[in-house]
Amino acid sequence: MLESVGVQSHAAQRPLVNKGRALVVDEDRGDLTYYRAILQRAGWVVVTSSSYEGSLEFFRSEAFDLVIISQGSCAFEGRRVLEHAVMVDRKRPVLVVAHAHDMGCYLEAMRLGAADYLEEPIAETELMRTTDAFLSGSSAAA
Repeated sequence: MLESVGVQSHAAQRPLVNKGRALVVDEDRGDLTYYRAILQRAGWVVVTSSSYEGSLEFFRSEAFDLVIISQGSCAFEGRRVLEHAVMVDRKRPVLVVAHAHDMGCYLEAMRLGAADYLEEPIAETELMRTTDAFLSGSSAAA
């Protein structure tokens, strides 16, 4: 199921800065809600998808400044989304969020063009530090 969610309409809750558009792809609806809330508070317009295959359709009609893809298991279900996102725009940061840390998946994600590979659980401050580092053009690892 695909759903597009914008910044909350209540003016008092809107951030002062629009950081851009983010696509979050994760089969876990709880994780989608968690990442959407964090990114919206930080000023992102967020589109979410609970389907890896379905999320590929978004790239046909929308542009994103950031993509976050879940790696649910060592099978790395989001591999096609990562490959497609990098093919469409090599400069756009794509973050892989790992439910199950696996060195082989880490190396594969980085080889395929992921900007960073984060292991869950991810604290809000860590996610914001990482996304802000990419917005400013610096390395998240720095």
